[in-house]
Amino acid sequence: MKRNCWNDQNGRFLPEMSLDFMPVDKLKQVQLQRLQATVSLAYEKVPLFRSRMDEKKLKPSDIKSLKDITLIPFSMKKDLRDTYPYGLFATDMKQVVRLHASSGTTGKPIVVGYTQEDMDVWAQVIKRGLLATGYTSDDIVQNFYGYGLFTGGLGVHGGLESLGATVIPVSGGNTERQIMIMKDFEVTAIAGTPSYFIRIIDVAEKMGIDLKTLKIKRGLFGAEPWSDGMRDYIEERTGIKAYDIYGLSEIIGPGVGCECECQNGIHIYEDHFYPEIIDPETLEPLPDGQEGELVISTLSKQAMPILRYRTRDITSIEATPCPCGRTIRRIKRIGRRSDDMFIIRGVNVFPSQIETALLRAEKALPHYQIVLDRKNHLDTVEVKVEVSRDMMSDSMSDMDSLNKRFSHSIEQILGISVLVTLCEPDSLPRSEGKAKRVIDNRAIGGSL
Repeated sequence: MKRNCWNDQNGRFLPEMSLDFMPVDKLKQVQLQRLQATVSLAYEKVPLFRSRMDEKKLKPSDIKSLKDITLIPFSMKKDLRDTYPYGLFATDMKQVVRLHASSGTTGKPIVVGYTQEDMDVWAQVIKRGLLATGYTSDDIVQNFYGYGLFTGGLGVHGGLESLGATVIPVSGGNTERQIMIMKDFEVTAIAGTPSYFIRIIDVAEKMGIDLKTLKIKRGLFGAEPWSDGMRDYIEERTGIKAYDIYGLSEIIGPGVGCECECQNGIHIYEDHFYPEIIDPETLEPLPDGQEGELVISTLSKQAMPILRYRTRDITSIEATPCPCGRTIRRIKRIGRRSDDMFIIRGVNVFPSQIETALLRAEKALPHYQIVLDRKNHLDTVEVKVEVSRDMMSDSMSDMDSLNKRFSHSIEQILGISVLVTLCEPDSLPRSEGKAKRVIDNRAIGGSL
């Protein structure tokens, strides 16, 4: 039976939850008012947006309906790098109360800023995601998202505090200590990247600790694409419910959207973030239900409004209502990004497809690495995958059969054959944050 949408499980009135169930006509009115205000702010205060709109002879007053959003030029990650550090800010620095930034491993870092009003919105949308996935003020939550300039740790932390939960700001790393805290502090819920929680599962097993015996009931995972197969692995090995939270620093950080307890897609908090799906090639808008690239516009961000940001995330907007009754729309879980794609022998390949194939074949651990190389002027793919100790065999025929099983599963999904290398447990690098799945040696010349 569906819970009363206006109250939590203890009957307390929660205005944040009512926003998820807003009548659609009212939601569209809110979206249009906020879009018009955001376009005006960006035009008046941000030179980049003003110059691009002027090039198209577009004025803020031309935005008369939500459909008119398609008149606005796109923005991209390059824009944030080109205007580093504060070129996209729409407020004076004295109004900015928080700065975050990307690591800058591929160039200058992306810098984002927040006014106090932005911070309040951020805490609110995180709280809505927590409520949607069953977190309560009674929870003791271990947050192993990274703290610091990364938006994950402090972003989720703010929502947890707004909820009234007890927060353990442990951040990432020191895995044995993480497990000790889970056990000794009687943690009931967690938050972090799925790849690092897989690491925690592995270390707990070596320590002789069965995570199913702990009090943890649910986890909020994000910051990287992860497959349904990885979710199944986490839930089967630990007994928790694993939920997906979505966000990106350029928009606000985590909290752009989150699953509900139905685990039936990611609800976008579209009273603050307006979603579109476009064809990544033609850039034309696509209807609900059709897969393409997610584009997001902020509707309430003050310090750094962003219009029609191309996320590079591939998904679709769900056309059918969610059984939970929320009126805010859902997108399918992000399984891949257009910029993660690599092309082998004319075939578009995404790391998530290989992950799905490996976990579908069973017997594989969710630790794998994709190595791209170039030999004799041809691109090659090697998939290194760890197998459990009980599957390691002295029998060459058994290992060969296992290798063929993985190879066949990958070929069925990709349509091309790849080299599969079986690896012993713990032989591949582990991540304490976002996992690095692809090693591309082609950029350094490959092999002859």
